[in-house]
Amino acid sequence: MNKKLKNTLKITLPLLLGVFLVWYSLSQISIKELLEYFKKADYTYILLGMFFGLLSHLSRAYRWQFQLEPMGYEIKLGNSIMAVFATYLINYTIPRAGEVARASILTNYEDVPFEKGFGTIVAERIADMLVMLGIIVVTLFLQFDFIYGFLVEKFDPFKIGIALLAVFILILFFLRFINRSNSKIALKIKHFVAGLVEGALSIFKMKKKWAFIFHTLFIWTMYVLMFYVTTFSLAEMNDIPFAAVLIGFIAASFSIAATNGGIGSYPEAVVLVFTSLFFIPEDPSRAFGWIVWSSQTLLIIVFGGLSLIYLPIFNRKKTV
Repeated sequence: MNKKLKNTLKITLPLLLGVFLVWYSLSQISIKELLEYFKKADYTYILLGMFFGLLSHLSRAYRWQFQLEPMGYEIKLGNSIMAVFATYLINYTIPRAGEVARASILTNYEDVPFEKGFGTIVAERIADMLVMLGIIVVTLFLQFDFIYGFLVEKFDPFKIGIALLAVFILILFFLRFINRSNSKIALKIKHFVAGLVEGALSIFKMKKKWAFIFHTLFIWTMYVLMFYVTTFSLAEMNDIPFAAVLIGFIAASFSIAATNGGIGSYPEAVVLVFTSLFFIPEDPSRAFGWIVWSSQTLLIIVFGGLSLIYLPIFNRKKTV
């Protein structure tokens, strides 16, 4: 596969998948019925969820300064905030283009070399991934009885044990092969893993590492709270178990990587978890997914759009 075709597919496939999932979602619930859920929703909780989402983005922008400071760059908080919002908005058009734009904004307005700015973004993604893994582990621990009972009810425990053992053995063989092999794929994997480890360890070498860790935990706490408080906006969601909130949040978070900004995939991920694991009715589950996604997307469109407009004005003295 040539590079041009590969890049084209990277852009078009998430868009096509998003369009398909939007069509599928709206084929399962009429627009009229979906709008009824939006009309009867309690917007106090939706606005509170948006507020928590806003706090997470502001915290991310503030955290970014801790990464750049050791390299000798003290960027303006305003530029950091606008760059973060611009990133999210641009990611709705071309997947991962926002990260490139974010580093470019620092290069243009703060004279931070692109590769250094981009390197800090990669490092923060590693930190976010570690927190997400932590959330998954905590969820498994807190909801062990539920998850174990569900698996036992749906699957044969003996077969589950055999499957887990087989996966464990395959992982051991894979790691041994990667460690001994000098093939291009093996070297790329080793380089990637080494980069992850180096990026994670670099956090503890920061001058303000504890502030960085605090803000990382704060960002994800706000994400969870954003999802949780929005459940109170619909009466049908008020009594759902916290396990549904945690597992639904995890599934919805991963779905964002599937399409541009989670369009189509986010509400359907919520539906999949709520209906198949917790037997919550499909229509309110789908409506809730659309309410969460729409409210957070509106937040990004407003602040991201304003950021792109105001960036050159905020930095007009530099551009003169």
